[in-house]
Order: sequence, then C-alpha cells, then structure tokens
Amino acid sequence: MIYLGSGDDSMKYYLIGIKGSGMSALASLLHDLGNTVVGYDDSLEEKFTMQGLNKRGIKVYHDDSFIPDDDFLVCYSNAVSKSHKEIKRMQEYNLEMIRYQDLIGSLTKKYDTISVSGTHGKTTTTLMISSILDEYLGVNYFVGDGRGHGNKENKLFILESCEYNKHFLSYYPKTLIITNIDLEHTECYKDINDIIDNFNILANRSDNLILCGDDDNILKIKTNNLKYYYGFHDNNDLIAKNLELTSTYSKFDVYYKNEYFDTYKLQVFGKHMILDALACIMTCILYQVPKELIKEKLEIFQGATRRFNETKIKNTIIIDDYAHHPTEIKTVLDSAKQKYPNKKIIAVFLPNTYSRTKDFLNDFIKVLNEFDYSFVMDIKCDREDPKDYPGISSDSIINKLNHGNKLSKETINLLNKYQNEVICFMSCANITPIIEEFKKQL
Repeated sequence: MIYLGSGDDSMKYYLIGIKGSGMSALASLLHDLGNTVVGYDDSLEEKFTMQGLNKRGIKVYHDDSFIPDDDFLVCYSNAVSKSHKEIKRMQEYNLEMIRYQDLIGSLTKKYDTISVSGTHGKTTTTLMISSILDEYLGVNYFVGDGRGHGNKENKLFILESCEYNKHFLSYYPKTLIITNIDLEHTECYKDINDIIDNFNILANRSDNLILCGDDDNILKIKTNNLKYYYGFHDNNDLIAKNLELTSTYSKFDVYYKNEYFDTYKLQVFGKHMILDALACIMTCILYQVPKELIKEKLEIFQGATRRFNETKIKNTIIIDDYAHHPTEIKTVLDSAKQKYPNKKIIAVFLPNTYSRTKDFLNDFIKVLNEFDYSFVMDIKCDREDPKDYPGISSDSIINKLNHGNKLSKETINLLNKYQNEVICFMSCANITPIIEEFKKQL
C-alpha cells in the first residue's frame, strides 16, 4: 500500500483524533503537499491546535456523518483506542488503516530528514531550526505544537520525534538531534536504561548526531556515526560562554571548535532555551547556513505555542505552558524568576496521567514547593483507569505541599489573592478553560 502522495499523485486521508497536537500538524503537512485531508475528533472544544486546520479549511467531524469513498486512507492517533467507535465504523468500509507514527515514518524515508528528539525541548528546538532552514533552503516541517507545513518542491523534512511508546523508532532520519534523556513515560519503559537503549537504536540508524554533551545519559549512547556535541561544558564542539541572563534578554557567546563564532541575544528565557538554541546553531552549521541568517532569526524567535506564552492583564502575568514533567515545571519556574525577579511566582498545575503522578510524585512535590504558592487540579487522563492506581490523586501532591491548595473552575476565585503576580498554568492536558475563566475574573 502507498501511504503518501503529493502533487499529481495526491491522496485522500481521514485522520481520527485530528485535534491532537501531532495529528493536527500532520494534517496541515499532508494538506500542503497537495492531498485531501478530512478529520474526526471527539472533542468539541476549540483548541490551539485548530489554528492550522482552520487556516487550511480542513473539515473536522464530531459524529458519524462522514462517508468516505474507496480511495481514503485512515490514519488514527495513538490517543484513540482501536476499539473507538469511529475506527470500528471505518473498518466497515474495508479501508486501509495506518498508525500515526507509521505514516510519519513513511515521510522520513521520502525526504532528507532531521529528527529532533529528547525528553524535553523538542518543540522549541524544532521550531527554531524550521524557521531558519525554511528561509534558507525550504523545508517541510512537523512541530509538536500543532504546526505543520509542506511544499512538494522541498527535499528537507524537519520532524519532532517523540519517544512515547517508542514511536520514534518508526522514523529514519539522516540527522538526529538529542536534546536530553530523562526518565519519562514510565508506563512504556522499564527504567532509564530502557529509554537510553531505544535512543541508541535511533542514533545508530542516523548518519549525523547532534547531541547535548552536558547530559550524562546522552553520553551513554554508543555509536560510530558522526557526532557533534553542544552545551556549556568545555569539552563540547559548540559551547555557550559568558551567559548574561536578565529580565529582558538572554545573551551569550558561542565558540565552535574552540574559536569564537558569534554572540546571540535571545528574547526567550532560561538556560534551557540557550541549550535549544545551541542545538539549532549546530544544525545550521552542518547545513551551511550563513551566520548572519542564524543570528537574525534566533534573535527574533518568540517561542513555540504553549511554551511560556505570556498574557498581561493589568499587573497580572499569566503564563501558559505545556510543562507536565517535574524537569519542565522547573524550567518554567526558572524562566519566570529570570524575567520577573520582583514578583511572586504561583503554580497552577493540571497533572496528566496517573502513572506519571505516581512515579514522579516526590519530584512534583519538590518542584512545586519551590513556587511561592501552588495550586493542583484533579488528574486528567483519558488513557488510564484510576482504579489501576489506588491512592493516587491530586491530593497525593497537595497534602505534601508547604504552601498549596486544590483548584477547579468552580474555585477559580482562590487565585484572586495573587493578582499582580506571575501565575503559571502548566499541563499537557487542556488547561485553557481554567485560564479563560481566570481572565474573565481579571
């Protein structure tokens, strides 16, 4: 079965779970390559992932009214169970069915692919690189904040590659970036060594490796392929030195092969953003992008969707961030402290999955205790049964916080005490309704 089409050999796709961040990016990319794209989603909510779909006029169904013809290929999100009613309905038409990651895998074989992997920082790094290489060379890209773009004339494909359930092992990149390797997705992996082993598999099928040399787990990768290391430590190929982190910018000098390369002044905050920028710079060097263009694009970079996105209402700063892992929550806190050193930093956290809450319970408690005050909402999870995790709830976190409380849409007024401060709303689940309710009150 041929899964891909572009231009004269265009195809028809029906994407189930199309409002997911990955699926919506895939839908936009396939559409731009000249294909017919239609989708289905259970959710009636207007999500940030809809921007690309709405722009392209991609129809989204929420019922069983879509009748496909025999030419449609059905691609389904991993967030959708195979027993889902819409998947079963499509099976009645005897249409070819394919998993989301397998369709993307077909794209990686068709193009010269740069794969951006790692536990954290994938989305920002992918977007940084895409913004530069698209202007210089022209690229197709797939970003985990719902953005996808394609042009049938492009030869290069930049892809955010998630390790969840080993999805990235469906991909075949020429160049692989690994931003970091941390313990995550414990429902899919036995331990950190299992995660490292799977990154190692992907590394060994890639010609070029761009690796954060400051990460101890990355240094355990065993491969003879060409490696370029970046970071703050002096033993890297690409090094950031003389950091200047202020409330208005992040400035640093870059050295490549022990020689001064350039100085950058970013509008994004936190040392993790500098590491992401280094991964981008190293990639651009590999693809021979002029230094002037790298500097120009990085210094106007505003960040990815739902990554430290700010709204100011009167004197209250609202941060909307995708953070759902303790390490990511810490980067939000550090960024907020850098930009707003004279304000209190308040956390509003919506946990996602019972397994993650259980396995990182003490880490969540530790990092949330670093905020001036923390609110925690009920755990949101569509793919796990709470009965399988007895005793695990948001109260498991709240009861151990030095300064914390439970929050819901009905008790949003608890946040009124913290007007004029920085309030960080964090989750990979849909936390938008609670943010909008708070905005109304302000």
